[in-house]
Amino acid sequence: MFDYPVTIHTDGNPGVALTCDDLPEFNSAGDDIEDALCEAVDGIESALSIYVDQRRVIPVASAPTRGQRVVHLPAVNVAKIVLWNEMMSRDMRKADLCRLLGVSQTQGDRLVDFLHASKMEAVEKALAALGKRLSISVLGERFITASGFGETVERSSRCSSDCICSSIIKGSSTCGPG
Repeated sequence: MFDYPVTIHTDGNPGVALTCDDLPEFNSAGDDIEDALCEAVDGIESALSIYVDQRRVIPVASAPTRGQRVVHLPAVNVAKIVLWNEMMSRDMRKADLCRLLGVSQTQGDRLVDFLHASKMEAVEKALAALGKRLSISVLGERFITASGFGETVERSSRCSSDCICSSIIKGSSTCGPG
């Protein structure tokens, strides 16, 4: 639902760029594909923050096409997307959520801030206050290729430059040296 496919752009110049048709505000770049993918989750989080700042619904991801890679967001960010989109469907503001939950403005803001870590329990409580129940499933395989296209990317390890990075279904299991 929120596993966003990204397109890899190379043009003969040094470096690689990534874009996402579903999130035009997103871009990521790196010295090579793995480096760009290491930055993909951070880039998506920044793009999602723009949707919150502009009070826009966050779009559902489209199916990947041949050659695209799929970026999986951390579970807490997916829960935040669902919370934000539910707030938008009810024309709620962050202040309304704060009043509903009985929390300070800072605490409420963080629940839909993609650039700030939140406890899953807090996001789950906010969803419950809106009549939603969080359900998480664990897949039998760690990496799955969507429809046989592209490669699946998941934030899961640290590269040697100590950045949070993405693991890739083909090639190395973590991104290369920074």
